[in-house]
Amino acid sequence: MRVTTAFNRMLAIPGATVARVRFTPQGIVAGLRRRARKLRCPSCGRATRAVYDRSTRRWRHLDLGASRLWLEAEVRRLRCRRCERVVTEEVPWARPGARHTRDVEDLVAWCAKRMDKTTVARLLRVSWEAVARIVVRVVASSIDDHRLDELYRIGVDEISYRKGHRYLTVVADHDRDGAVVWAAEGRDADTLSGFFAELGAERTSILEAITLDMGAAYIKAVEDAKRLLGLRATVAFDPFHVVKLANEAVDKARRWAWNEARRSGDGARWVKRTRWALVKDPGALSTSQRLILEELRRTGSVLYRAWQLKEGLREVYRMAVFGAGASRQFLDRWLAWACRCRLPSFVRLSKTIRKHREGILEAIELGLSNSKLEGLNSKIRLINHRGYGHHSAKALIAMIMLCCGGITVELPTGR
Repeated sequence: MRVTTAFNRMLAIPGATVARVRFTPQGIVAGLRRRARKLRCPSCGRATRAVYDRSTRRWRHLDLGASRLWLEAEVRRLRCRRCERVVTEEVPWARPGARHTRDVEDLVAWCAKRMDKTTVARLLRVSWEAVARIVVRVVASSIDDHRLDELYRIGVDEISYRKGHRYLTVVADHDRDGAVVWAAEGRDADTLSGFFAELGAERTSILEAITLDMGAAYIKAVEDAKRLLGLRATVAFDPFHVVKLANEAVDKARRWAWNEARRSGDGARWVKRTRWALVKDPGALSTSQRLILEELRRTGSVLYRAWQLKEGLREVYRMAVFGAGASRQFLDRWLAWACRCRLPSFVRLSKTIRKHREGILEAIELGLSNSKLEGLNSKIRLINHRGYGHHSAKALIAMIMLCCGGITVELPTGR
């Protein structure tokens, strides 16, 4: 059997046959002969026979035993009248702009979904930078263009991915187990407005509910979408962020009590070791923390009042079992209590809660929260850490979509 015949049967390269085989110090080089005579533009798909120029190019293929295997073929360029530029023709065994074949890129993406990039680079004998570029290309070619269709209930959240206040905005679908459908760098109004612009007026109009935090930037983007794109969705503020604001108010109250005690000369040692007793869930308190709370109650401390206010706000969500009306009435009573509690941090919190009252109640009535998104944030941090850093937000977003966006990458198999 001839060598070229054996390689043709082993490789089964689509759209080409192996015409020659050379053994070099860098590995095995299989020269290909194209079957198709027409050139095809990789951007618009336009076919033509007119050749602008020719060159020879190599692509890294799956290793053959202990040897690297390269595919070599003549590549032509064409002047695409539709795109109005000179482009390199599309080849069936590799993605546009790639220097690795589709089989290699699919294998790299499959491994990158399950292990860190350094391990993938060493295992497959490619560079760390090449792994990142391959993942970006695979995601770009594999992502479902219809993932934004039939979105009814979505959650929006931010995630810090690098020091220096570098953030990503992540949008997930509540009806698909929190699968990520969109992500972009930034956390301002323009970033989220980019999502609505990509969604379009028709798909934006069918949205029913959006859960988000009480940040002004996201609220502005939603208001702009209502005004420009006909958004009619109900805005629901995430319970996690509401309770988080209450915990922050407790911490501010503790520092305020410390400073007040020091100014009065009564001593502030009693404020020490109260932090975790005040912010932890009552069901998770240790014996010593329960004793601290009991001491604060017995002495009539303002910190015990702060703890009661925090737990009262959490009780608003527990009242949902008795109906939305019960939560609404309890929240109104809490607001009346908080605005005259004489604790500066809770007075400010009451103003914030009153301003966003309807959105908080909508989240209770709809039973929606960003809890799945918070879980996704933990997974995104793991992805970022597992990659030992990413050279750009684009590379990290590609990894997020690969691991959390429902993209399925099949391992290359024999044909």
